[in-house]
Amino acid sequence: MNHPQPNNPLHGLSLETILTRLFERYGWAGLYEEININCFYSDPSIKSSLKFLRKTQWARDKVEALYIKTFAD
Repeated sequence: MNHPQPNNPLHGLSLETILTRLFERYGWAGLYEEININCFYSDPSIKSSLKFLRKTQWARDKVEALYIKTFAD
């Protein structure tokens, strides 16, 4: 079952897309400044950050909240 989610600003966006857009906007240093998560500071990359965020729900929640705050219309 695939239900439309008109009120969900993250609907249809992958975590990789969210992270990539935030990285393009803030860079690694800016992301670390906005969200104090070590994966953005210590040898950061999209791949390693995705691996961490997929395993750590509280960190993913913070990244998604920053995305909404940054790109909400």
